[in-house]
Amino acid sequence: MSKPDTVRFRYNQAILVAAIIAFVGALPLANARAYLLPVLLVPLAVAVWAWRAGTDADARELRLRALVGQRRIGWEQVLELATDQRGRAVARLDDGQQVTLPAVRGADLPRLVAATGQPLPGTPADAPGQ
Repeated sequence: MSKPDTVRFRYNQAILVAAIIAFVGALPLANARAYLLPVLLVPLAVAVWAWRAGTDADARELRLRALVGQRRIGWEQVLELATDQRGRAVARLDDGQQVTLPAVRGADLPRLVAATGQPLPGTPADAPGQ
């Protein structure tokens, strides 16, 4: 269960619906021959990925979730948040790595930064004289 101060980014749930439809569509094929049963694993894996994959952010860390496993990155390791050529959000780390943040678009970066508890540059809290 996520804490209230955790921001969650997930892929569009239409992917999950498409995986369910693909699973139902693959049933006749899988029932035709026993060696075709593994065909059902493909839409099942896509459904689990669509349900699970994404990025969670809170004041302590980023959690990047995939089909299996997750990676935790502390904010102290993140040097920069930026976008790539395709509009996806990336985090540049202090060890030189560039990590794509699953399900986070460039337009979501302000929400992601707000999850850290730090003010965004250019907001009234940063204005001089206040």
